[in-house]
Amino acid sequence: MAPLAPQMCPQGPWAALLLLVGVLASDTPPSARGRKKVVHVLEGDSGAVVVQTAPGKVVTHRGGTIILPCRYHYDVSAHDPDEIRLKWTKVTEPMAFVDVFVALGKARRAFGSYRGRTALQEDGFGDASLIIRNVTLQDYGRYECEVTNELEDDTGMVKLDLEGVIFPYHPRLGRYTLNFHEAQQACLQQDGILASHDQLHQAWLEGMDWCNAGWLQDGSVQYPISHPREECGRKDTPVGVRNYGYRHKESEHYDAFCFTSNLNGKVYFLKTFRKLSYSEAVQACKNNGAAVAKVGQLYAAWKIQLLDRCEAGWLEDGSIRYPIVNPRARCGGREPGVRNLGFPDKKYKLFGVYCFKKAGDAPPEKKQGEGHPNRV
Repeated sequence: MAPLAPQMCPQGPWAALLLLVGVLASDTPPSARGRKKVVHVLEGDSGAVVVQTAPGKVVTHRGGTIILPCRYHYDVSAHDPDEIRLKWTKVTEPMAFVDVFVALGKARRAFGSYRGRTALQEDGFGDASLIIRNVTLQDYGRYECEVTNELEDDTGMVKLDLEGVIFPYHPRLGRYTLNFHEAQQACLQQDGILASHDQLHQAWLEGMDWCNAGWLQDGSVQYPISHPREECGRKDTPVGVRNYGYRHKESEHYDAFCFTSNLNGKVYFLKTFRKLSYSEAVQACKNNGAAVAKVGQLYAAWKIQLLDRCEAGWLEDGSIRYPIVNPRARCGGREPGVRNLGFPDKKYKLFGVYCFKKAGDAPPEKKQGEGHPNRV
């Protein structure tokens, strides 16, 4: 038999790490990946490994840097430090896991979208804390820190939360037209992700009141009621987050509750000499070095940047909305929020427009003989 090619036989800790990862990827069914036998033992026992994580949650925003805290203890005399494996996974469903980061000795490996954004903090002996940079909306969720020696392992859980805002969403087709997968896509298209139950519950605690049921991240359908009324499940029912339970993801249709976070840029109302059709609005933002704002971007600007504008304008999905931080009688009611005027005819109806410009984007160069970039 011919000898194996050199590249087929990696050496040192990295070879062991690749072997561990290869077994995880090839021999473990996807549905069971990440399931572990966790041996909880007393710290003084021989061979024991004990993992400690901070209680509660850690909080950041999109684009930020966060440390997921995790420390471990074990009998140093019983095991070589290079034999300790550190592994971070993200819990995507009750029994489903996504690989994030693995370390064995001096070898390190990050996975998927975490490549280039993650590293161990390594602040002294026993520190397995994970640094995540340029945090994304998809990073939200629960993470497991697992530490393994030859005989024992233990895990700790860390929850990563994001500062942001919930917004209910339905497309031009109307209410209750989205199955679960379509709701996921709709949120992504509007600069968001499907919200979690915890996020919706927090929004309800802050006063959110919405009468239409929407999909959440876990496949359940819920809606928050702060002011019970007949058209929202009877006036005599208690306040709270109403829950329809887990629904069929393909055949059942509802709205969506989306979540978005900090903006890497600015939303603004573009001043023009006249009202615009949708296609004119798109071109006007483009001429200004920007793009028509998405619904999630307008909500983030309202909530985080305190954008307050009593003028209706086009958004990217063809809807007409405007953000109100300081309510006044002529601006649509007594409560703060993003007002929604629906989906008018794109060709014949004329409105202003909300644009979004990424941070660091320079305004377009003005060509010779060209009018003011805001004019159309």
